[in-house]
Amino acid sequence: MEYKNNISPIPQYSLRETLLIWAAAAIPMWILGWGVYPFLSSGLGAVEAPLLRIKLLTGGLIWQFILSMWILYREEGNLRFETIRRRFWLNHPVSPKTGLTQKSLWWWLVPLIVLVALLEIGLGEWLEYFWVTLFPFFAQPAGYDATTLFTPEMQKQWIGQWSLLGLFATLALFNTFLGEEFLFRGVLLPKMNGAFGKWDWVANGILFSFYHLHQPWGILAGLPADLIFAWSGKNFRSNWFPIILHSGQSIYFLFLILGLVLGLA
Repeated sequence: MEYKNNISPIPQYSLRETLLIWAAAAIPMWILGWGVYPFLSSGLGAVEAPLLRIKLLTGGLIWQFILSMWILYREEGNLRFETIRRRFWLNHPVSPKTGLTQKSLWWWLVPLIVLVALLEIGLGEWLEYFWVTLFPFFAQPAGYDATTLFTPEMQKQWIGQWSLLGLFATLALFNTFLGEEFLFRGVLLPKMNGAFGKWDWVANGILFSFYHLHQPWGILAGLPADLIFAWSGKNFRSNWFPIILHSGQSIYFLFLILGLVLGLA
């Protein structure tokens, strides 16, 4: 069924404004990942060091939420829910053909979820290998891989550690919803058409990939999925699509950590 939507054109960002917002997200994460973390992690153990990095990057993601709200307030004059919903495209999908709200388009999420999973699991590892072979200085240094927290020999120590689940839940909330998605798809994507025309979603996906300066080994591996995030938000004029697609990996890790905390793994 189709419904009339209330999405109207909004003033667009210039290239300079787009890049400034990108830098306001990327530079703090880069400083936290490559400046603050090496300084504070010196002498920490195999558990404390990766946990510290997760906490620092979570702080950077919370900053992106604050930045998004500040930009929204400057542009709209308020932070009401309806304003957030309208400005950030948090609505039912809109048909690209008719411009009308069409709830049946939600079914597009099924093949898109499968496609993103295939890209991240199948193609991602190969792309990362190619990327760090081409640019060895982008390879992941020792002590930067959080998956070391979940090796078989480490699993028993997480039983009953609900603080670990809370930390990852906070990371997931701001990573795939209130932080990165609010800023890149909520703030930027609806206002990039003025600088990039019909290729605004491509520019958004590329900017999002290269925002990950704090973990450059994954820039190329993440690009295909990042383009799908941006395309789905733009094509359906609904940023619930990239939020849901982006959240798949976070949900997987949350269930994994819940199993560890409950002693089920």
